[in-house]
Amino acid sequence: MTSLILVRHGETDWNAQRRIQGSTDIPLNDTGRAQAREVAERLRDELADAGPLVVASSDLSRAHETAQIVATVAGVAEPRTYPQLRERAYGDAEGITVDEFARRWGDWHTAEIPRAETWPDVRRRALTGIRRVVRDARRSTAPQSPTVIVVAHGALIREIIRHASAGEFPHAGERLPNGSTHAFLVERDRLSLRSYAAHPVG
Repeated sequence: MTSLILVRHGETDWNAQRRIQGSTDIPLNDTGRAQAREVAERLRDELADAGPLVVASSDLSRAHETAQIVATVAGVAEPRTYPQLRERAYGDAEGITVDEFARRWGDWHTAEIPRAETWPDVRRRALTGIRRVVRDARRSTAPQSPTVIVVAHGALIREIIRHASAGEFPHAGERLPNGSTHAFLVERDRLSLRSYAAHPVG
């Protein structure tokens, strides 16, 4: 059994402007770096007696820099990056604001966006990536069982929460804030949700 914590990366300028990033590689801003340090310090304290820690991330810079801050504060090895943990590719929607998105395509979860990655493909890719991270972490810490911290992206994390909760969570109208943490257990390849952190959309 492996403890898994998914962390949404810190804020970027596009997050602040409510622009859709997707696979576009936007760096953290100063607020995002402060959020990363805050979550890093909290996780360091919460996991002080948890045994070996392994940190990993998406290969997009906003996630990788967040993970680097977490690893540095925790005093563990440089995070390994996994392309499978990238944010959903939003195709023609990347770079536009959420208000413009709603005007052009309607509801976020049912919109048909030209050249965007489908939700089932996002989920398959995300689960493949998470299982690979956990497998690599177990190998690197054997015979001890690690706690794995993975820094990724909002839409991708939502799909993992949906999978692990059989669609029960997150609730409609909830968003996963930058720097939020979400806890799972991994038994072999089975994911179960322990907790997630969400705020009402607003």
